[in-house]
Amino acid sequence: MTQKLFTRNFILLILGQITSLFGNFILKLALSMYVLEVTGSAAVFAGILSVATVPSILFSPLGGILADRGNRRNIMVALDTLSGVSVLCAVLVLSNENDLAVIGTLLVLLAVLGAFETPTVQACIPTMLQGDNIMKGNAVVNQVASLSYFIAPMLGGIFYTMFGLKPVMAASVICFFITAAFECFIKLNYERQRHTGSVWVVIKEDFVSGMRYITKEQADIAKMLLLTAASRFFVMGIIVVGLPFIVRTVLGFSANYYGAAESALAVATILGSIAAGVLVDKLKIHKLSMVLAALGVLLLPAALAFLAPVGSLVKYCILVSSLCGMQIAISIFSIFAVSLIQQRTPNHLIGKVMAYTSALTMCAQPAGQIVYGFLFDKMKYNTSLIFLPTALIVCGIGLFAGGFFRKLERETACKM
Repeated sequence: MTQKLFTRNFILLILGQITSLFGNFILKLALSMYVLEVTGSAAVFAGILSVATVPSILFSPLGGILADRGNRRNIMVALDTLSGVSVLCAVLVLSNENDLAVIGTLLVLLAVLGAFETPTVQACIPTMLQGDNIMKGNAVVNQVASLSYFIAPMLGGIFYTMFGLKPVMAASVICFFITAAFECFIKLNYERQRHTGSVWVVIKEDFVSGMRYITKEQADIAKMLLLTAASRFFVMGIIVVGLPFIVRTVLGFSANYYGAAESALAVATILGSIAAGVLVDKLKIHKLSMVLAALGVLLLPAALAFLAPVGSLVKYCILVSSLCGMQIAISIFSIFAVSLIQQRTPNHLIGKVMAYTSALTMCAQPAGQIVYGFLFDKMKYNTSLIFLPTALIVCGIGLFAGGFFRKLERETACKM
């Protein structure tokens, strides 16, 4: 009997993700607009966000350990409730004298709570769903995140302009509490794990067991993580740093053009998530190497456009089209990669493995942004000298990974 995708538990999880992500996105948009108005500096908010990224990386392994040892439903309820309480406290103490300190503290707190929640949510999916439905479920979660990212900033901008910062923060509090309410009705099997020794001994043992599983017992997972991190390094470096720099500085277009490009990328992410769900039964594992190689191929038109004697608008259109194609491809690859990792990981380790996945990805993205920020600064008028090598490197990584994915497909077929 084929299990249906939209089970009661999964529907409640998705509803919770919708309200949680919406609350997060409108909150961060309002905070960024407020900081820009007060300081007149994008660098200040970028610095605050960078600082907030550090606890996300450091606490992710602890979040994975908690997800494997605790009651995942109760963990999600507690974390979303704490998120709501944190924002509520920030609303109550926020003033003109302490605004930046309060906002910085709030972002760090939310980053810590997110470091615990992300692996817990990812660990819930394979316990709610089985087989190909795991990939379809991840695709749905990704679609929800993309839709929230597409819609929330527009509504958040309108609400902020009309009502100001504190009402938007209050709305996000309500979103977090609604999320916790949805999660209260999720029913998951939970068997308390026995342990001996202090908390620190348990943390050390769990950390070592998770790393041993990835690096020795299932080394293919480590290779998959490295491929995912490498793809994020190049793609996010180009998209997050290169797109705004090229549109505003190299091509000299207004912020409206950049906003249109960002909207197109959000739509591309949604399309990639939909494509991943459709391709679950059709895309064989060995073809993931071609999806990875496609990232490089799709960047080539943009590289050639900046070599050709064409107008700025043509270059802009080709650039956005290329990056949208890359966004679709990276969405498909990421969903399949995460799903394969989840399928190959036992339930008592899934939280830790997902935490390592999240931490490695978070490390790769800012590293890529720093490297490409330096490259674009140095070669702003020779953009093709950045695009062409990147396209060739990414394409080469994809083709080189072909043998790995064929081996993974044979092993997966033998276990079925």
